Amino acid sequence: MISVTEWRQRLESERAYDLVAEMLERIEKSRLNAYITLNRGALKLAEEYDKGKLEGRLAGIPIAVKDNISTNGIRTTCGSKMLEDYTPFFDAHVVERIKQEGGIIIGKTNMDEFAMGTTTETSYFGVVKNPHDEDRVAGGSSGGSGASVAAGETVLSLGSDTGGSIRCPASFCGVVGLKPTYGLVSRYGLIPYANSLEQIGPMASCIEDLALLLEVIAGRDERDSTNAGKSFTFVPEFKKFRIGVIREMSGNDDVMGKFEEAVEAVRSLGCEVKEVSMPSFKYALAAYYIIAMGEASSNLARYDGVRYGYSLPQLDSWTRYFSRVRAEGFGSEVKRRIMLGSYALSAGYYGKYYLKALKVRTLIKNGFQKALRDFDLLVSPTMPSLPFKIGELADPLTMYKMDVNTVPINLAGLPALSIPVGFVKDLPVGMQVIGDYFAENKILSFALELEKVYGV
Repeated sequence: MISVTEWRQRLESERAYDLVAEMLERIEKSRLNAYITLNRGALKLAEEYDKGKLEGRLAGIPIAVKDNISTNGIRTTCGSKMLEDYTPFFDAHVVERIKQEGGIIIGKTNMDEFAMGTTTETSYFGVVKNPHDEDRVAGGSSGGSGASVAAGETVLSLGSDTGGSIRCPASFCGVVGLKPTYGLVSRYGLIPYANSLEQIGPMASCIEDLALLLEVIAGRDERDSTNAGKSFTFVPEFKKFRIGVIREMSGNDDVMGKFEEAVEAVRSLGCEVKEVSMPSFKYALAAYYIIAMGEASSNLARYDGVRYGYSLPQLDSWTRYFSRVRAEGFGSEVKRRIMLGSYALSAGYYGKYYLKALKVRTLIKNGFQKALRDFDLLVSPTMPSLPFKIGELADPLTMYKMDVNTVPINLAGLPALSIPVGFVKDLPVGMQVIGDYFAENKILSFALELEKVYGV
């Protein structure tokens, strides 16, 4: 991994052009498959930095962008055959902010197709391999964003998180990743999967770097009606936090052993630690998938080969044309979620499934609010298991269950961070830190102190 500080130190004695060229060469030789598209314009930007024409808080720093975030002139595929040849003509709000601060977009990272997955195995462009063990997955859906940071194939990266898609690869790859409060970061230019759940967020090698990228991308954007119009400035303020350990969020023996060690490390910081129960969480996974799949079926209706996406030579029947485009353009997991979402939203079942899921969402949100009146922050294992082997989870339901610790946060719209807390069998384990709405400063302040315990 490469920190912002280390990169800046190298820029003092080396040309940005040489450093970026070296990184692009490393990516091209890599076996991890973390990128779908490299940005050749990165070398031109590096030249601009060397001439003193690139300025800002991110000047000269390579940043990878998940491939569902719009980048003007750079292919944006969502990891799907449906958008294999799509090149946007505009930048997402977060990309605009990065460019304004002199950041260099190094490329677009691999991901589960339309962000639907936990392993990046659903990508049309192949699975992302874990930098710690290439036989294992890097997590998903932002697998490329996590792996690229962990492998030193970028300095910073952007992911998106609908049900854990930043925190999962952060945990599996041993980096830090934050799902911000819903509305803190503009979603303008994010190709949607489930609008009410997803957020763009930063990934980095350390808390200080993650906070820097969050400062840049957070803020007002009139083009996103869900944007809260709030900016973010990191001001570390550590105190003896009251920490709640969520009983209903756990993991297997390997994960829990390391997590319990991390809880003891939290106690060593002088924090008050108690267990807290959240009974409504037993309904969270089912409610999440009903809501997410319903929104996905609506969002993906636009990909019909006429308005957007993969197209075929004209057939004699519109119905057959529409069916063939979607059958050939979408992968099996996307088609599965579209069908399940359409079923849940259909007449006769809307009230039975979707409306009930929305009521469960309110229960979960209320449960968090009650707990956060007694605690400053809540913690849990990020993922219930260590990174699994590629191809190991063939059953979709088993895959969905891997999100059990992360989806409640998205249902509530709260911020949550995954921070590495050690290794088991040479594989990283992450701790999830959850805060109240717009409590990112509190989360990062706590994580910064915990990071020092682990010698980052």
